[in-house]
Amino acid sequence: MSQSSKTSREGAPDPGALLDLARTLRDAALTAGADHAEAVVSESRSLEASVRDGALESLERSENREAGVRVFIGQRQAGVSFSDLSQAGQSLAIERAIAMARIAPEDPYCGLVEPDALARRLPDIAQYEPAGLDEAGLEAAALQLEAAARSVKGVTTVSSAGASLGAGASAAAASNGFEIARRGSRYGLGVAAIAKQGDVMERDYDSHSARRLSDLKSPDVIGASAGERAVARLGSGKIASGKRAVVFDRRASSFFVSSLLGAISGPSIARGTSFLRDRLGKQVFADGINIIEDPLRDWSFGARAADGEGVACRPRALVEDGVVTTWLMNAASARQLGMDLTGHAARSLGGPPGVRAANVHLAPGEASLDELITEAGAGLLVTEMFGPSLNANTGDWSVGVAGFAIEGGRRAGPVSEVTVAGNLADIFARLIPGSDLEFEGSVNAPSVLIEGLSIGGR
Repeated sequence: MSQSSKTSREGAPDPGALLDLARTLRDAALTAGADHAEAVVSESRSLEASVRDGALESLERSENREAGVRVFIGQRQAGVSFSDLSQAGQSLAIERAIAMARIAPEDPYCGLVEPDALARRLPDIAQYEPAGLDEAGLEAAALQLEAAARSVKGVTTVSSAGASLGAGASAAAASNGFEIARRGSRYGLGVAAIAKQGDVMERDYDSHSARRLSDLKSPDVIGASAGERAVARLGSGKIASGKRAVVFDRRASSFFVSSLLGAISGPSIARGTSFLRDRLGKQVFADGINIIEDPLRDWSFGARAADGEGVACRPRALVEDGVVTTWLMNAASARQLGMDLTGHAARSLGGPPGVRAANVHLAPGEASLDELITEAGAGLLVTEMFGPSLNANTGDWSVGVAGFAIEGGRRAGPVSEVTVAGNLADIFARLIPGSDLEFEGSVNAPSVLIEGLSIGGR
């Protein structure tokens, strides 16, 4: 991918200007009658080039700027989000928030974080670089993607191929003294290939994103991967039903980490709706399993120095040697459960904070993907999942999948229209991680092997 000489900051959102606007909104809400208030402003800009049949199909530029205000009157709260940032639009939004707060029911757990719990010194985390590509560079990358996918024997067409770049910024200001502003960049590649054998066609894709251009995978690698995946799916059949070992490749395996994060969220625990609600400090995974949160890692998509309420974030093991070490708390759930803040609030535009962890991964094991397949013996390799169904209260889970049969410890023919089911508590206890961890998104995992799952096939 060629790098453009145009690497100025032109077109990137200005976090300082967003912080000034957040302060203005916060102060206006206090003047209008709020006892406490917080304001959040975000802005994003992106550019994407799409190609088809060796020519530019579209070049799309998008911009978005919006804000949210949350106000408190006693133990009542209300918030609004809005995109009309004119003076009249700001005034109307604040007026509506105040009016709604006056008639809202009392909530004994709402409120901003106490000032002494706020992060005082925020470390710098590298998340932004000026754009390293222009329109011509994006078009060239997209054409390279398409050509690489088409070059795979068996691929008949490429249904989509595109390259994008973008930058986003956000800022928040609250009446308890917390203020923050940050900016991040993003580059992306994505391609979908179609392979044909007789009258049968199969489609598959690959994509990659990075905050720095230098970390983005080559379009040749991504394009070839998409084509090879599509060709490998030709001739898909069924697999016999039964209980067998299942290997989930790393494109699918992060689901289990995400499911854990939902199960240990403070709001779920407070509501009593999590299947792990009584497992804090107890063994949930096998010995040696660690799930790590690293919110301060440079150039990662999940990085943040403080959570959505201003509490400091820090690296930690959410699961250490198989034991769940913490719930993920925002202020409301911490108050309800009588527990300490953990730095896991998720800011929203105008609404009460939710909960999220920042930059989480399942620590890798020692076995390669091929070695996991060998250990499975006979079963299923899952490369894609469709429409998972999860009962959060019990942990019962099922999902439609596509992938490959495993026979004699080796990958065999492709399979589709298969379901896999089990209970997440049992799955966590039997999960074996592979060694092929890559950091691509905000939640990452290597391939994993899970014995004794129910497979629904023919």
